[in-house]
Amino acid sequence: MLIVVVTLAAIVVVTFAVLGWWSQRGAPAGLADGRLAPCGPAPNCACSQQGDPSDPHQVAPLARPADDAQARRALRDAVSALGGRIVSEQGDYLHATFSSRVFRFVDDVEFRLVPERFEVRSASRVGYSDWGVNRRRVEALRAALAPS
Repeated sequence: MLIVVVTLAAIVVVTFAVLGWWSQRGAPAGLADGRLAPCGPAPNCACSQQGDPSDPHQVAPLARPADDAQARRALRDAVSALGGRIVSEQGDYLHATFSSRVFRFVDDVEFRLVPERFEVRSASRVGYSDWGVNRRRVEALRAALAPS
């Protein structure tokens, strides 16, 4: 019986390790027609441009300073403070990644800088459920960007 339990545990660990490695090879959804991509059906994503306010993926956009340079600096600082890494910044689009501690699962967080707000999309690259991690991340970014 012990051999069966150890074998099953090893299979689970190896599966998660492979999925973590696989997630490092993905890419963000990016912009589509100047908007952040909507979330798919899996509950592993949160997006402020989801469209339907009753959609469970919908989150409110993030407040931002009026000055563009200050807004970009505040956003970079908030991402860094939460352990994220800025991957690219082009025009009004910014892409950052966050990795889980154990298996290094990668989540993409994308921002669109528009007047008076940051549109945001946070999504897991692999897996079905994220146990609310992406929504909590958006709310942590909201708190980090709140005027003090």
